[in-house]
Amino acid sequence: MKIILLLTTLIIMSDSKVYADDTAITVYSTATPGSINPNQFTGNRPNIPGYAMIKQDRIVDLQKGVSELRFSDVTSMIDPTTVSFSTPKNPGAAYVLDQNYQFDLVSTNKLLEKYVEQEVIVSHTSGGKSETYRGTLLGTNGGIIIQQKDGSVVTLSSYDSVSFPSLPGGLLTKPTLVWLLDAKKSGDELARVTYQTQGMTWWADYNLTLTDDNGQCSMDLSAWVSLLNQAGSSFENTKLKLIAGEVHRAQQNVNLGRVYASNAPQVLEKADRGFEEKSLFEYHLYTLPRRVDLPNNSTKQIELFPSVNSVECEKELVFNGSQIFNHNYYSPISDQNYMRTSKPKVKAYLSFKNEEKRGLGMPLPAGRIRVNQMDTDDNSLEFIGEDIIDHTPRNEKITIELGNSFDVVGERKQTDVKVSEHEITETFEIRLRNQKETKTKVKVLETLYRWSNWKIEKSSDNYEKTSSSTIEFDVELKPEEEKVITYTVHYWWK
Repeated sequence: MKIILLLTTLIIMSDSKVYADDTAITVYSTATPGSINPNQFTGNRPNIPGYAMIKQDRIVDLQKGVSELRFSDVTSMIDPTTVSFSTPKNPGAAYVLDQNYQFDLVSTNKLLEKYVEQEVIVSHTSGGKSETYRGTLLGTNGGIIIQQKDGSVVTLSSYDSVSFPSLPGGLLTKPTLVWLLDAKKSGDELARVTYQTQGMTWWADYNLTLTDDNGQCSMDLSAWVSLLNQAGSSFENTKLKLIAGEVHRAQQNVNLGRVYASNAPQVLEKADRGFEEKSLFEYHLYTLPRRVDLPNNSTKQIELFPSVNSVECEKELVFNGSQIFNHNYYSPISDQNYMRTSKPKVKAYLSFKNEEKRGLGMPLPAGRIRVNQMDTDDNSLEFIGEDIIDHTPRNEKITIELGNSFDVVGERKQTDVKVSEHEITETFEIRLRNQKETKTKVKVLETLYRWSNWKIEKSSDNYEKTSSSTIEFDVELKPEEEKVITYTVHYWWK
């Protein structure tokens, strides 16, 4: 069906042109890094994990004294409690006496309800024949009831179209803010309106290309920002900012999650492609130096910073035989059969320092990082793993878990144990085998998990104590070589 509006009157609204050069949006994300799939937001009114601050400047026609001003084109997901109205070039030019957010938007049912007991024209097709009915609309419950001029009454369960003589008062075509203002004088004035809106978010994605040349690890890194706008309004030629950091909001029953957000601005891109970054309070603010269009119901990708090439990196194979990462805090583990044998996978990691001398050195928002490696036989990129990185400041190390090693295997077993009332001594044997055709290095991580008081009594290899409950062995394996590490640890408690 279709609705034909024969408009003879219009709602008087402040349809002042929006000066897009004076529109700015700051977008915040409350999504868990790497959790967003854009396809999940294609339904009606999805729960978008984020929000935005909107600032719009318009020239409005003020009337001296008390008058009403209507401001349309705000988003349909606006939080009306956050709205602020000001006249920045002439502070105090107008005072807000009260404010309303009107969202009674026009629809077929609302138009029909408004025109009960008024004249309408209805087109209806039955049996391939089209008929037109003109008369007074008596009701709309379960269909349309029309009383024609001759007094006869027609009921229609369906119809092709309805024509109305005008748009009735009180119905809007756009969500509208309405202020009752007390202005000092009449004339054009610059008005600034700011508010928060739901329905917008952003996230970061990183693409890493790995080059492994005879054990020399280097990589190329690119980063992109995706912006989702389902706030119910489009924005053209808009200044765009992103906040990365953990911004607390006092809001009930909403899972805000984590917001992934140098005192002088740090320019990430000199050709106006990427964002400029600077600190803001305890967060990071990324400003795009050019303006963008953000259509409603759309996702846009923008380069966060230009690609960085030949960054030094390090590939690591790690064997954690117990798969435990800290000691038991509550009580000693005295069960002599605890973790007697295990054969977990050797995990592969890639790490690099986020520092300037390596071509980086900029705050990196949290996001998903995908890793590819070049197959030199046909120069094609092959996907080798992905991980999530946290919000990472400059000069910090980033470690990416890629998967499990195919050709390097390990196993761990308890070879001796002695238990008494307040102490336990046990010996472990760790076997590593390299089935590659090239030599490789493996880091063996051993967590001393039984209790906080411990001492290594003897060890077959040198180790490094890396925390209060862990030691590490660095092992280098030749092709098809097996390496055996043994150590004895003594625990005690009162």
